[in-house]
Amino acid sequence: MDRLSNVWALKGYKREWLRHDIVAGAALFALLVPAGMAYAQAAGLPPVTGLYATVVPLLVYAVVGPSRILVLGPDSALAPMIAAAIVPLAAGSSEKSVALAGLLAVLIGVIMLAGSALRLGSITGLLSKPIRLGYLNGIALLVALSQLPAFLGIEADGDIWQKLAKVTAGVLNGGVNVAALLLGVGSLALIWIPRLLKWKVPGVLLAVVGTCIATAVWGLNDDVKVTGVLPQGLPVPALGGIGWADALTLLPAAAGIALMAFADTGVLSQTLAAKEGKRVSGNREMAALGAANAATGLLGGFPISGSTSRTPVAVEAGAKSQMTGIVGAVLVLAFMLLAPGVTEYLPSATLAAVVIAAAIALADPAGVRRLLKLSRSESVVMLAAFLGVLTVGVLQGIVVAIALALLDFVRRAWDPYRAELGSEEGLPGYHDLARHPEGARIPGLLILRFDAPLFFGNGHVLASFVREQVDEAPDDITHVVLAAEPITGIDTTALEDLVTLDEWLGQTGVDLVFAELKGPVKDKLLHLGAAARFTPEHFFPTIGAAVRALRRA
Repeated sequence: MDRLSNVWALKGYKREWLRHDIVAGAALFALLVPAGMAYAQAAGLPPVTGLYATVVPLLVYAVVGPSRILVLGPDSALAPMIAAAIVPLAAGSSEKSVALAGLLAVLIGVIMLAGSALRLGSITGLLSKPIRLGYLNGIALLVALSQLPAFLGIEADGDIWQKLAKVTAGVLNGGVNVAALLLGVGSLALIWIPRLLKWKVPGVLLAVVGTCIATAVWGLNDDVKVTGVLPQGLPVPALGGIGWADALTLLPAAAGIALMAFADTGVLSQTLAAKEGKRVSGNREMAALGAANAATGLLGGFPISGSTSRTPVAVEAGAKSQMTGIVGAVLVLAFMLLAPGVTEYLPSATLAAVVIAAAIALADPAGVRRLLKLSRSESVVMLAAFLGVLTVGVLQGIVVAIALALLDFVRRAWDPYRAELGSEEGLPGYHDLARHPEGARIPGLLILRFDAPLFFGNGHVLASFVREQVDEAPDDITHVVLAAEPITGIDTTALEDLVTLDEWLGQTGVDLVFAELKGPVKDKLLHLGAAARFTPEHFFPTIGAAVRALRRA
């Protein structure tokens, strides 16, 4: 496949693309404003910061991004992580929240740029499918619950559970703002109906325009909470009042958010490139996302990632290049400069509905059901990520899930599958006798397979397995052939177990030989001091070669 290696995504721009990009940029603009403001609200920040975090990344990525069509911006999955990181430090100050969010974005940018320099573009392998599934479903529920106060028109602050308690008390005591609830429900209907009917007009745009008109016509702005007039002007630095102590405090959260943001962006970027028969460098993508985060943090925004909701809109609208993002960003800037008063009648309940709709789209119950049927251990990891996100916190929950996934990997490596191999008439090769009971042993040989790398935790498991098989084998056994193709590594502790096993086999008159041992593992085995014991005649390129040579001998 071709590789997208140009540093400038607009390199080689074709004139005939311009019309498509302008149309796609205009369609994208219809989502950028409400989505940016809504996700800022979900992160506990002023709505205008969502527009700053929309414009700056689009312009930066158009210059340095490797993907031809990828839309960056605020994301519903990152919003609760941002809120969890900055709210405890802000002490209720809106200015401090904005500064902390900007600092968080800068730290994320620095981490990603450093990761790209160190070629860590594959680090997202830590986030297995069960972890991502549990995380995304947990985030979806968390985000939806966090928007209930605005959706119902109930004043509630604190963490998610404190908000939920106040919402519950408000509902029981009749404190629901009926006007806000109706606007929120109407917004959800206007968002979902176009999706169900597959209209090209974005439902979010209908919801925003419709509720703004309803609020203005019926004079509801005194009855429900509204966004209000936005500050007029361009993105500006907003990092005042923070210090090194704040940076150190935010660093762990920045590392976790950087991992999650790059995981989502990387998957989206590679998916888009694969549709064109190309691929995007993970390290280059990490650098571009880092630059976009650092830039938006310096100019009043907050952490961003690739958007799984706005990117498909650009693609379906016919986007040809990153010029689509530039057009969208310019239109958002024009809106901020020329029409900031439009949001005077935009209900907070509508923005809450936008976030709730995004959260519902984020959830994947079908994936959960599928995984529950496929793997019990991976389902436990998924459930740990889901419950961890809801209870101990988003980042902490992900760390717990990653730890469980690694423990499950170690458990499987500690006690791997092992088998005795034999031959079956009419079937080439050598096969697991437990799965092919009609097979037969090779006279004089005991062929055994151990399906894991050898390390300090399982060297004794291999030794015990071989001893048990030798004890149960006929007395005419002269060689144990270790089918070593699955063994991808060995450490000094496992080597000691292997030497002890070879000594025991020698005392019983049986020789240990290796078949299909990988070259690097063989080199390490000999480098660790076993060259005198395991001489060249102990190694065979295939099981078949070992059988033929040993039977001749």
